[in-house]
Amino acid sequence: MRIHPTLMVATMVLAVSPGMAQEHYDQEPINYSAKSSDNPIAQVQQQLDEGSQTLEFDQDHGFLKSVLKVLEISPESQVLVYSKSSFQLQQISPRRPRALYFNDDSYVGWVQNGDVLEVMTTDPIRGEVFYTLEQQAEEKPQFVRDQGQCTVCHSSSRTQRVPGGLVRSMFVTSSGMPHYGAGTFNTDQTSPLSERWGGWYVTGTHGEMRHMGNVVSKDRYKPESIDREEGANVTDLSELFAVDKYVTPHSDIVALMVLEHQLQMQNFLALASHEARRSAHHDQVMNEALERPDNYVSDTTTRRVQSAGDKVVRHMLMVDEAPLTDTIAGTSGFAAEFQAKGIKDSQGRSLRDLDLKTRLFKYPCSYLIYSKTLDQLPLNMRTHIAQRLREVLAGEDTSGDFDHLTSVDRQAISEILQETKPELWKLGK
Repeated sequence: MRIHPTLMVATMVLAVSPGMAQEHYDQEPINYSAKSSDNPIAQVQQQLDEGSQTLEFDQDHGFLKSVLKVLEISPESQVLVYSKSSFQLQQISPRRPRALYFNDDSYVGWVQNGDVLEVMTTDPIRGEVFYTLEQQAEEKPQFVRDQGQCTVCHSSSRTQRVPGGLVRSMFVTSSGMPHYGAGTFNTDQTSPLSERWGGWYVTGTHGEMRHMGNVVSKDRYKPESIDREEGANVTDLSELFAVDKYVTPHSDIVALMVLEHQLQMQNFLALASHEARRSAHHDQVMNEALERPDNYVSDTTTRRVQSAGDKVVRHMLMVDEAPLTDTIAGTSGFAAEFQAKGIKDSQGRSLRDLDLKTRLFKYPCSYLIYSKTLDQLPLNMRTHIAQRLREVLAGEDTSGDFDHLTSVDRQAISEILQETKPELWKLGK
């Protein structure tokens, strides 16, 4: 496989960096670099190897359409980024943006004339795992797992220091090169729209609210002076680049907002997984060394579980979500498809129901509460999360952090969870 020059640079940085020592998540008990078999890409690769699955190649998009179909990722999830912030950066520009597609646990990146498809997928214990698929017609294509280059950027304070995903907003030149000196924004549900989507295309309407998408910095001495008005309420990108080269002509604003929430939610869940497992492993080692009972749980472990679990609950219940002051509407079928996948209670309510008037979700509790990552958290972590959810939703938390939840919100979320996630709701009672 041809190696992109930027990828070579990243590899060289790893080779000489003082941080070349083994990452904490590469040690027991996480063993990040060990074979990951419990993730969608590993399962697809096994099917390819056995001959029970095939991938079709076409000249326009390579394996893209076939990979999306196999992973059950809708083309309507397409979002487009034109900043040179991928290792295939030489092929990316405002005239040739990079396309991203996603579902609840996998992400696929496609670049025009790119050497590879870029894939990130969720291992419920380790966090996000990275692969590439060479864009060359082959009878038995191979997803190649990354050996550490991706985690140079995808394992930092921006991802809770676990292997994860992120959305960055930045000021970019007409060529797509970021003005790093002007600062960048790590964006999620807490970010004001005014700081979101620099270097991204955004299709949809949002009233009087403004964002950084659809425009470039024209003054290299004042890169922050962008024309947000020019990029506002754009519903057609055809004048900016050749949209017919892409699977759809959209870079849907609703898809972008869901993506931002989902990535950081997965990072917090991965952090909870790592912290629970690492602290338990530490107790196991110390219990043996100090001849303590095997089931002894240290105060340190309890604090680590509580800290990571509290972060999960805060993000899950949309603490500090930036309020919407106007109605959001996308241009693709993403919103309808996303909501149709919801697990509904007896009143027809789902945690995937969207609001898009004052906030993202109608019932502000993350749909990733149904994820395999949460289901496979160690029991002490799941129990703590369940207890905290019940406390908050019952109004027993007086910290003020959850004051955005009305009594109607709390009751609705409680009822939905009791019906659709009873095994979690009852933990620790």
